[in-house]
Amino acid sequence: MKDDVKNLYTEAGPKGNNVTFIMTDAEIKSETFLEAINSMLATGEIPGLIPKDEKDVVSLECKNIYIKDTGLKGADPTIPELWNFFINRVKDCLHMVLAFSPVGTKFRDRSQKFPSLFSQCSINWFLPWPEDALISVSSKKMQGFKMDAKKDVRTALEQHMGKVHDLVTEVCEVYYARMRRHVYVTPKSYLAFIDLYKDVYKVKYDGIDVEDQNISKGLEKLNEAAAGVEELKIDLKKEEIKLKEASDITDKLLKELEVENKKAKEKGDEVAIVAENCINQKNQIMLEKE
Repeated sequence: MKDDVKNLYTEAGPKGNNVTFIMTDAEIKSETFLEAINSMLATGEIPGLIPKDEKDVVSLECKNIYIKDTGLKGADPTIPELWNFFINRVKDCLHMVLAFSPVGTKFRDRSQKFPSLFSQCSINWFLPWPEDALISVSSKKMQGFKMDAKKDVRTALEQHMGKVHDLVTEVCEVYYARMRRHVYVTPKSYLAFIDLYKDVYKVKYDGIDVEDQNISKGLEKLNEAAAGVEELKIDLKKEEIKLKEASDITDKLLKELEVENKKAKEKGDEVAIVAENCINQKNQIMLEKE
């Protein structure tokens, strides 16, 4: 962090660029950070940040800028004068934005320990947004987001988001009245809610899209199978016709065979009678021969 602050001084001082330094509650890992910021806001510098030899170098780098800004050609300013010029230039070009939450006791304690955080800063209190502003924010955030919905549905969704945030705020007040515990819903929560909705929508939409593709493929397979079944039915009908023809031919042959079998049986009976007569005659001849 020390090197980052030095770079900010370099950008704002010798280079004369407008630099904005932003710090939130989440970035304050230790309260000692605020001591340095308090000193920077009060005097424009942090004690011990820049060693003396580097101070002299920075001051000499600002000499040409000092002469140009003051219009004193040929002047030979001292090191302290150049350093004061450098600090004033840093005050003009280095801007600081502190995003602190007033929730809890930290905000009050910091105002007592580090007065420059409040006396040297312009405080902007971010109050709850009205419903029109919430709807405007949701419209801005949802602009460009691809949705499979008509314009009137998107408009109704954007209005619903604003009303939901207001409803949650009212429920938080009811919760505090009943449980005496604060639950804070900030504009940042609203932005996070919109981003979460977009993420969930995309995940669910992609999942439904995959399911739709799977169902479409399944329907195609079922249609192909139905077409195949119809073709098999046609082939089966053809085979049934052939089978009926073959069955008719077989029945006809069986009837003919039945007739032939009947004739053959009659012939057989006749042959049996003739054979029996022949045997009787043979026996009679044998007797007569004896």
